[in-house]
Amino acid sequence: MSFSQATFDFYRDLEVDNSREFWTARRQDWEEHVRQPMLELVEALAGEFGEAKIFRPNRDVRFAKDKSPYKTHQGAWVPVGPAMGWYVQVSADGLMTGGGFYHAEPAVLKSFREAVNGDGGTLQRRLDELPRAFEVAGDRLVRVPRGYDPEHPRAELLRHTTLTVGRRYPTLPANVVSQVRRDWRALLPVIDWLDEALADV
Repeated sequence: MSFSQATFDFYRDLEVDNSREFWTARRQDWEEHVRQPMLELVEALAGEFGEAKIFRPNRDVRFAKDKSPYKTHQGAWVPVGPAMGWYVQVSADGLMTGGGFYHAEPAVLKSFREAVNGDGGTLQRRLDELPRAFEVAGDRLVRVPRGYDPEHPRAELLRHTTLTVGRRYPTLPANVVSQVRRDWRALLPVIDWLDEALADV
């Protein structure tokens, strides 16, 4: 079993009717066309990258203005370190692969900035060497953080409070497992740099 047009159709319909009634009526579609293919995908990749966490479909709406009960995507995460690792997601927009770190405690962020200030040229080079289809993203400060030269050669990296790199596929690749494996392997130099930079935190 693999992701299919039925996967995308499920999420398109969920975006129109994000209700408990819809979910109850279509839960079997989610099990068959979303959850099971995702389980099989991460299982096929586990030998090389490690065990994945598949995120729950329910949203945490306790403090959210949007009270829609369900996520309009399904993600899976393979951790390398705290809040850092590889990611894959399906939604109505297609398939997305990626990696990086999505959260950083103050001590972790401090270590990241110190590493960027020191050996950050290596990280920048590894990002520049990625295929053009990958997009560097993440939350950024408006300015270079205090204590660093505003004209620093890696000012853009220093502004990051999270750093992710992703690639999107509006239509499914012929072999999803092989494509995710290739993308994650391409990101390995970046993940390795982050892991080493933040290893002692």
